[in-house]
Amino acid sequence: MSAARIAVVFGSDSDWPVMEGCVKQLRAFDVAPHVEVMSAHRSPDRVAEFARDAEKNGVEVIIAAAGMSNALAGAVAAHTCLPVIGIPLDGGSLKGFEALLSTVQMPPGMPVATVSVGAAGATNAALLAIQILARGDKKLADAYRSFKAKQAARVAEKNQALQDKIKS
Repeated sequence: MSAARIAVVFGSDSDWPVMEGCVKQLRAFDVAPHVEVMSAHRSPDRVAEFARDAEKNGVEVIIAAAGMSNALAGAVAAHTCLPVIGIPLDGGSLKGFEALLSTVQMPPGMPVATVSVGAAGATNAALLAIQILARGDKKLADAYRSFKAKQAARVAEKNQALQDKIKS
């Protein structure tokens, strides 16, 4: 495993189109994550090994995504003391709602931070991981503050455009 501060793991290569957004968001902050497909049900030994070794391999935050039962985030959390962020993915008949409930309803003592279903959740998971790392990394904290300021500036520009439009 490469020395990456954030690991992004997901249950299937078919999840890549959504998870690519997470990886791109991390790379926008110059954070190159470790990315790997693993399944809580189909490769449980790999999940356990990965989670147990993540901290000694330099990982500080793990982002875990899967659809249906989304057991991956909980399985990872069971084997590490690192923060785990779960992304429920749309993979079942309930369009991701089942994965959301599975991720957010972890038993006491097994916390998994949970974001929204799908692409928005993938982006927010990346940003939450950046915020966690930024607590001890001034350069990353400054980059995150700049990101937030740019977001606010874009909203102000859109508001000004709307104000100009409704005045005419």
